[in-house]
Amino acid sequence: MAAYDAICFDLDATLCESTQDPTTLLESTFERAGYEPFCTPADLRTAVPELPTAETDREFYEHLFTAVADRAGVDADVAPALAAEYLAVQDPTAVDFRPGAKAALEHARNRSRVGLGLITNGGRQTQTRKLQALGIADAFDVRVFTDPSAGIHPKPSAAPFEHALSELSVAPDAAIHVGDSLHADIAGANAMGLDSAWLDHGRDGATGEHEPTYELASLEAFETIV
Repeated sequence: MAAYDAICFDLDATLCESTQDPTTLLESTFERAGYEPFCTPADLRTAVPELPTAETDREFYEHLFTAVADRAGVDADVAPALAAEYLAVQDPTAVDFRPGAKAALEHARNRSRVGLGLITNGGRQTQTRKLQALGIADAFDVRVFTDPSAGIHPKPSAAPFEHALSELSVAPDAAIHVGDSLHADIAGANAMGLDSAWLDHGRDGATGEHEPTYELASLEAFETIV
């Protein structure tokens, strides 16, 4: 096991997951907007790595539905209405810990020499509601949310990693980042010189050019690496 000054975590699909059924959520979105469904939750996940940077949650979902509409050959003018309805039916407080996540946080607190960081691709307001629902709003020594207006662009940008390490006063080679996305979490951590632990949910396929330091089937195995 390795010892680190700082241990950083992603939030969505790493520490927590929505308790809302993604298929039902998407079906409700199309029904409320008055459009026939043209994509699946898997289509939404696949489109995320190619999206431009968004300033707000609303803009993110407009980009997302524009991308999947383009792929489906549908007029992208549907995107604003779909984004609005998706946010209307989505409940940020409907979240629960992923397997092993709560124990992993406690173990990380005991094992980190300096502190814990949260680095999430989401806005402060929405992500804070998730943290509060989980009861871990105060579990981190630094929390980094996406805020392009302040120069903090989403992972894999170096900005959120740099901000977290600066706040913790920790060098990159003394830290590890844990996340589920090869594109965002692992690529971003690798580029900054952090060790990385990838939670493989079976969605990203082969690691390819983004090779994590560790691979985990779930956070239940976190204690084996730190």
